Amino acid sequence: MNFELSDEQRLIRSQIQELCADFGDEYWREKDHNHEFGWEFFDAFADAGWCGLTIPEAYGGQDYGVFEAALVQQEVSRSGGAMAATSTTSHHVFSTAPLVEYGTADHKERYLPAIARGDVMVCTGVTEPNAGIDTSQIETYAERDGDEYRITGQKIWTSKAQEADVIMLLARTSSQETGDRFGGLSLFFTEFSMDSDGVDVQEIPKAGRGAAESNEVWFDDFRVPADDLIGEEGAGFEYLLSFANAERISLAASALGIGQAAVEKASQYANEREVFGNKIGSYQAIQHPLADSWSKLLQDELLVQKAAWLYDRDRECGVEANAAKLRASEHALEACERAVRTHGGMGYAKEYDVERYWREVMIEVLAPIPNEMIKNYLAQHGLGLPRSY
Repeated sequence: MNFELSDEQRLIRSQIQELCADFGDEYWREKDHNHEFGWEFFDAFADAGWCGLTIPEAYGGQDYGVFEAALVQQEVSRSGGAMAATSTTSHHVFSTAPLVEYGTADHKERYLPAIARGDVMVCTGVTEPNAGIDTSQIETYAERDGDEYRITGQKIWTSKAQEADVIMLLARTSSQETGDRFGGLSLFFTEFSMDSDGVDVQEIPKAGRGAAESNEVWFDDFRVPADDLIGEEGAGFEYLLSFANAERISLAASALGIGQAAVEKASQYANEREVFGNKIGSYQAIQHPLADSWSKLLQDELLVQKAAWLYDRDRECGVEANAAKLRASEHALEACERAVRTHGGMGYAKEYDVERYWREVMIEVLAPIPNEMIKNYLAQHGLGLPRSY
């Protein structure tokens, strides 16, 4: 059993740290305040070749696994970018994976090289207001019309829809089949923008991640080439589900990085701030919560890496991936609250950034599936208890 990163993995980590050093807390604090997308960061990330991290070399990518992608997400969030930054870069883990695995050669050639170069931005349209986490109930409908599909419906919590050039979109192409809750769901990967005919995009005001907006998207006779269907009609949910563990691992890594950033910020402040003639870091009321969070995040890092290691070897990792998402998000949220408390009143001030981490890490607890549902999965698949929903 070897817990050391390879030379190549250590190089990836150091290169991401070097890139992110030019986009620290001050940059992301300003973007969050102004609700501006981090284009400068994205362009630097793309220019360095990281947009093709998990895309095959045949399509201009680097063909790394989820393990390396998780390292990247962890360091990007740890740098001060938090969830806003990892939302900017996350499409290389999940949004392109179904196209890579199930798309035709022509379909992949049309999109993957441009994505790997950073020439296009990807968004994902799955969640709907009347379905929530029960994907079987989505209502957005794609009707075949010759060599096109005509799509009508609504999506919610579609991140980056205002910047996107393409969308991975789940829609119903037929009614539910008897005995199959997910029958008739199909997956598309197609050109998209907020200016496309038949598309209306509205931003959702929210508590955090101001530098990466979330949106409601309405489709009214939105036309998609039939060639932009991924794989077979009716198999869309199956395609998505096959990459759910990769998404869990990526989110866990992002949460882990935020928690680590919070503990590091709080420790730095505790080493500088004096009260009653002593550094506040000398008081156990400050030391113990931070030491507790540091140790929990250290455990979470090992779990994230184990889940990613299993995934990249095509081994069963559902329990590990879900456990990593649960623990990393909960521990990171706790670490961010403790960081705010360590700063006292200044923890509530934007200039120290820990309040921003605190607001953004809550997303990791809630999405793309809430931790209550994660616990349901672990109870059923880890403990062998009856299905509870």
